[in-house]
Amino acid sequence: MTAAGLIFSNIHDASLPELTRIRTIASVPFGGKYRMIDFALSNMVNSGITKIGIITHYNYQSLLDHIGTGKDWDLARRSGGIKILPPFITAFDSSAANMVYTTRLEALLGVMNFIDRCNEDYIVTSDCDVICNIDIEDVLKYHEANDADVTIVSKKINPAEYPLTAHTEVLTSDDQGNLIDVMDYTPRTTETEISLNVMVFKRTYLQNVLLDAAAHGYSSFYHEVILRKIRRDNIMVYRYDGYYSIVSSLASFFESNMKLLGNEAREGLFGIKNRPILTKVRNSAPTKYSADAKVVDSVIADGCVIEGHVENSILFRGVKVGKGTIVRNSILLQDTYVGNDAALNCVISDKNVMIKDGRVLSGHETMPFFIGKGKMI
Repeated sequence: MTAAGLIFSNIHDASLPELTRIRTIASVPFGGKYRMIDFALSNMVNSGITKIGIITHYNYQSLLDHIGTGKDWDLARRSGGIKILPPFITAFDSSAANMVYTTRLEALLGVMNFIDRCNEDYIVTSDCDVICNIDIEDVLKYHEANDADVTIVSKKINPAEYPLTAHTEVLTSDDQGNLIDVMDYTPRTTETEISLNVMVFKRTYLQNVLLDAAAHGYSSFYHEVILRKIRRDNIMVYRYDGYYSIVSSLASFFESNMKLLGNEAREGLFGIKNRPILTKVRNSAPTKYSADAKVVDSVIADGCVIEGHVENSILFRGVKVGKGTIVRNSILLQDTYVGNDAALNCVISDKNVMIKDGRVLSGHETMPFFIGKGKMI
């Protein structure tokens, strides 16, 4: 049983425009030292997948910088390894001849060459907006045991606890795990089974499905491909029961990061034996704390200088917090500088932000105060 991976790096950029204006959602920083793509990459690598293609669209310079040769994920290989798949106009796109892909199906059609060159039995696909640590090897075994054509990973959730959008796909399956129906999410109060957009395909099946979709001019993967195949092909649902969080807005980005301050998220993501979340290694100096510094319930990355008070916050590498400054319930991305005697509450700062002495900035958990990259306040 062999598998290759495909990761969509731009599919959900529109859900987080504040942070994806200059980068892909795959390269959005998360949790102090990670990027969003680290979770999808680690899930695949931990399951023995060593050939992974990353489908790009635009604004992917920071993604290239982060991935590099792939050595931090043990993907710097002569055979297989990591492949960046840049966008190009597909030969199948007759409706918008001068545009790159806009849907999941068009993105897959655009990387048919990568899929055709794979010799692996299965293709595993994943998005970058879901934060989880899933055993894809177990999904592959489930897929093989059921002789499935497609297996979609799902999770049953309470909609009140997660910021779902109309782009979330709701699945209906029977007790045996057979997919019965797919629909777009609409507000509801009952327990809902949603797709995590992690899927396993038989490689030859995926090739045939894509050729058929191109011939018919389909554009929606779920509604024009999966729905048409439900009763004819063997499409299964694998129910994931581990920790899960989704980033679908700035507020949910804030919430997903803040959950890392609790035991459930830390154990569910980073406490699983033999399934580490890998990221690019930087040889930063240890964080320096002055005699007057006070840090409570926070995640502090390497290379920071803390002279003030930090509470219930996440500080990325190289952040400086000045004397007399109070930072609460905030996320400060790499190389943010906060001067002396400032006060921050529910603030998200992008990289290289400077906040001068005495500034008082406050947002709310549902609407954090956001400061764009390189800005000065």
